[in-house]
Amino acid sequence: MSALITTPFSATSTAAEVLAEVDLSGRRAVVTGASSGIGVETARALATAGAQVTITVRDLDAGARVAADLTASTGNDHVTVAPLDLAQPASVAAFVNGWQGPLHILVNNAGVMASPETRTPQGWELQFATNHLGHFALATGLRPALAAAGGARVVSVSSSAHLRSDVVFDDIHFLERPYEPWSAYGQSKTANVLFAVEATRRWADDGIAVNALMPGGIRTRLQRHVTDAELDRLRAQSGGGGGISWKTPEQGASTSVLLAASPVVAGVSGRYFEDCNEAGPNQPGSRTGVADYALDPRSAARLWDVSLATLAG
Repeated sequence: MSALITTPFSATSTAAEVLAEVDLSGRRAVVTGASSGIGVETARALATAGAQVTITVRDLDAGARVAADLTASTGNDHVTVAPLDLAQPASVAAFVNGWQGPLHILVNNAGVMASPETRTPQGWELQFATNHLGHFALATGLRPALAAAGGARVVSVSSSAHLRSDVVFDDIHFLERPYEPWSAYGQSKTANVLFAVEATRRWADDGIAVNALMPGGIRTRLQRHVTDAELDRLRAQSGGGGGISWKTPEQGASTSVLLAASPVVAGVSGRYFEDCNEAGPNQPGSRTGVADYALDPRSAARLWDVSLATLAG
């Protein structure tokens, strides 16, 4: 294995600090799920650096409020809002078909965590459908725009919860096994890493870099289905101690913007980062690092084929 990538930044770095010396004038970025949480701060840092930022949201009113706030706080009047529901293939297709011109940065940030058992009209489990399939369809649909940009970057926001489950190919959508919210979330987050691995292989000739990351523990609307007690219980159960070490949203967005725009990681692709540095292998009993199965090239290729077949219906 090659040496792990290290940067001058750390767990306490903010998105603004990571991009403090970066000029993104003329660059175009899309950030999914940017109506709250780290998505807002990811978009804010990119806009502050001068990028033209499109935030995608399900709630257009909320998106409009965020865009107004971003424009006011950054002075960048090139912040736009677009509707996107990642669990609805028609919504993803509409966004892709409506995109014109090159795309330099795609941050696949939106997500659903530990939701009650829910299925899309197609019968897909909601967390896998949203967190993986929707972003997969979005990124593959936008590939021509990414290739046209030259040196484009795709960021796949995963989670340490990927350590809870590999992708269970025999029953991805919990049709045979009992539904378990955290296992469902875990496999969707593993899928986010595997996507980066296979996209790196497939898109290398297009000059597109694709990486995955763990943003850290940030208390946002992502945890709306989860109580503090439940999160602390899970952390204690996994050997992480009695309480969650929370980051601010500004700190939580730092690794996303590092991979999206920092020259420090130019040319890096197919890796998993946490706390602004590449993560090493997970050690038993630890909540840090990356699982071997999440970087397995055979699983990554299999997931790509399964995803294409699923979306083709």
